[in-house]
Amino acid sequence: MNMIEPDQIWINGLIETLDAQNPFATAIAISQEKIIAVGNDQEVLNLKRPGTKILNFDKKFVMPGLVESHTHALWGACKKLFDVSVDFTSSLDNLLAATKSRVAQASQNTIVIGGPWRIDMFDNINENPKNILDRLAPDTPVVLEDTTQHSLWCNTKAIELVGIDNLKKDFKDGIAQKDSDGNLNGIFSEGACRPIRAKLKRTESQLKEASAHFVELFNQLGITSFKEPMADEDNLSAYMKYDKTGQLTLHMAAHIAKFSPLTSGEISFEKIEKLRKDYKSENIRTDFAKLFLDGVAPTFTASFFHPYTAQSGYDNDSHDPEKTLLMDHDYLFDILAELDNRGFTTKIHAVGDYAIHTALNAIEKTRKKNGFSGLRHEIAHSPFIIEDDLKRFKKLDVVAEVSPKLWFPNPMTKAQVHVLGYDRVQKCHPIKSLLNAGVNVTYASDWPAGTPDPNPWIGLAGMISRKDPNNNYEGYIGKNEAISLEQALPIFTVNGAKSLGMEKETGTISIGKWADFIILEKPIQNYNIKEIANMEVQKTIWKGKIVYSIN
Repeated sequence: MNMIEPDQIWINGLIETLDAQNPFATAIAISQEKIIAVGNDQEVLNLKRPGTKILNFDKKFVMPGLVESHTHALWGACKKLFDVSVDFTSSLDNLLAATKSRVAQASQNTIVIGGPWRIDMFDNINENPKNILDRLAPDTPVVLEDTTQHSLWCNTKAIELVGIDNLKKDFKDGIAQKDSDGNLNGIFSEGACRPIRAKLKRTESQLKEASAHFVELFNQLGITSFKEPMADEDNLSAYMKYDKTGQLTLHMAAHIAKFSPLTSGEISFEKIEKLRKDYKSENIRTDFAKLFLDGVAPTFTASFFHPYTAQSGYDNDSHDPEKTLLMDHDYLFDILAELDNRGFTTKIHAVGDYAIHTALNAIEKTRKKNGFSGLRHEIAHSPFIIEDDLKRFKKLDVVAEVSPKLWFPNPMTKAQVHVLGYDRVQKCHPIKSLLNAGVNVTYASDWPAGTPDPNPWIGLAGMISRKDPNNNYEGYIGKNEAISLEQALPIFTVNGAKSLGMEKETGTISIGKWADFIILEKPIQNYNIKEIANMEVQKTIWKGKIVYSIN
């Protein structure tokens, strides 16, 4: 036992440490925000000194805090606080009614932002989508985001605000849809969203309010660490300002967007180096970068070996997976190799199996050129993987991030089946196969893209059941890829900490690590699937401080 005087001792718990060397305990001693002892009550209480505070777990279950590996925290919080925000299952009429109500309240020079919309909302629409929004908002710019956040639906006023010529051009990394007469129809995807999003800047006060919102929400959910997957200078600045107040009660890493079709486009290596240096702190790690290699399936922008379904209206005769790559092979390799050389762990957005294959090829070439740098690069989302590539993740020490929550039926499933077919969707997120291949798998919600909230517990429940835990949708997705709770817990803790480069600091309840843990009412093994999905965390402790308590 360590002889350092503890600030506090917690006793009488059912502790699952997720530390293979010391898997179970009843007591924890903490000094200066770090764990100095883990064991039974008596041996830990022997460390008590006159100033030590004794706290009681009351026989409740204790485990490490959760790690969220891909969540747009500020983006999601801003949408929740300031935008039109309907449920993912809402009808088109409900979305339009909510938008119309917000337009009626909007002040002059306001852009009404909202969503989400789904591609199936247009199944029975025989006019330009733009015209629908024009009728309810003839004088106010309206920009509605889809469920994936990779497409925007705009009215004429929004298009005019950005500039018709800025949107009607051909985009190398995006699509501005046009009608049969060659006029913009109001739907924009990938890089075509960039000039529109440039007009949707949040104010400093909004970002401050959003920071408070997501921190409170994450702590309530039991999240003690997260990764921002698409950081630009605006949100890096907001994260740092909030951290300086002492209220950022989360460890975080920010993947700085080297290339993003959705927001910043491409920035120089000099710029990314400056951002890394200027916004790094103890709580904010900035040695991370982000690249986008393809888009998403519902808009035909994800890159697959095989074409989309004929029923979706896709032109199978012209299928070429190269055309949906946002970066060509050589350029991807050049950028990745340089980021690796500069010490940036890089997350590559890849949804289609061809994009994932291409990303693995680039990582393999980087390993050959630079040698193994020790950086574990990541494939963001990793939903569709050809069998031969499963073992390459392990061989190349690549992290397979599974995100968003598409491993159980949900509001997005209909659109996925429409464009990919039932059989291909059933192969989505081969988590069990990845684990069997020895791959390091991490969990991510991708909130607000593809999911209405950042709740990790419904993700955990879905991962171990492959069905909708709340029974709103029937059936399974990839039932044979379900994993056990024992297999899943390290994905949400140990593996997540490793992806942050913090495996020696958090992820398990171990001596020398930060005192990051959560308290549940009973052992997690005693909850059913629905109860896990709707988990109420009793307390969240971060660096030894209670940052959330249910009462």
